[in-house]
Amino acid sequence: MSVVRAILFDLDGTLVQTREASWRIFAKTNAVLALGINTQAEFFRLLEDNMFHGLRKHCGDDRRASEAAKHFLDLLQREYNPEFVPGMADVVRAFAGSCSLAVISSNSVATIRRILDRENLTHCFSHVFGGDVEQDKRACVRRFLSDRSYLVNRNCSPAYREGHEPAAPSADQIVLITDTVGDVRHAVECGIRAIGVAWGMHTENQLLDAGAEFVAVWPQELVARLLPGGFASSCSIAPTAEPGSAAAAGCSCGCQDNDLSRAAAARKQRRMGATAALDQRMSGGIERPNDEKEISSPAIGSGVDKLLLASLRRLKTGSRPTLR
Repeated sequence: MSVVRAILFDLDGTLVQTREASWRIFAKTNAVLALGINTQAEFFRLLEDNMFHGLRKHCGDDRRASEAAKHFLDLLQREYNPEFVPGMADVVRAFAGSCSLAVISSNSVATIRRILDRENLTHCFSHVFGGDVEQDKRACVRRFLSDRSYLVNRNCSPAYREGHEPAAPSADQIVLITDTVGDVRHAVECGIRAIGVAWGMHTENQLLDAGAEFVAVWPQELVARLLPGGFASSCSIAPTAEPGSAAAAGCSCGCQDNDLSRAAAARKQRRMGATAALDQRMSGGIERPNDEKEISSPAIGSGVDKLLLASLRRLKTGSRPTLR
């Protein structure tokens, strides 16, 4: 199997929990426009095709279907705030360091942005296609297949990688991850790989029958299936952000970019300096500092973390801190 170079995530039911949330909102559209889609099961059947196509088939009238789609998208933008599927944020971070990520969804771009901002995942994704930009997900897939620049990654920062000129992808290097039969069928039609998730709109058997190569029961199975080496081989949890670093600017994806690496190296140097200074004082018979003023003395070295030095002193002497 070829190395995966782009992963296209459906949003609703795949990244976020939506079985109840989306139906409650669609029920309002149904009531206002009298669409005759009166049960959750009937709503899910719309998604056996693209949702917009399903509405057109159900309404038999493009004008009425467009009115329903607009009403639903407007409600989603105002009222929809579903929780992420537990574990899926870590899955996104795991993939973000190794390939280009995109969201392709029937939801609006503004709604997707709000949800990703809330989870601090916005800059993990190189592209977002909402239903207000492109209603047919096959068109989004074909952009990735025809334009190699869509494979340029962001490395979990606002900027795209400069100077990166990826080779043209093959179809088996692009994966769509989704919870709906319609998405799986469209991925298969375009020739790319389709992987289902069992916690969304449609069942494991439905997704497999539609052509999914695999259906994940747990989010971590996606990493096991697509990322050799698992979580540790790509993004890791970021250290505490230093001022001016990518993490301090809002990157919480954990990618070890140059700024974070330099910050970690600086912290290590400070720790080593504090230890060396303390060793020098103790080996030379110099009396240990008794108060905070001496701890910060220039004789020990400028920039030494006071709390760190005090902790090292206690470790060296075997003393315990006094509880106050």
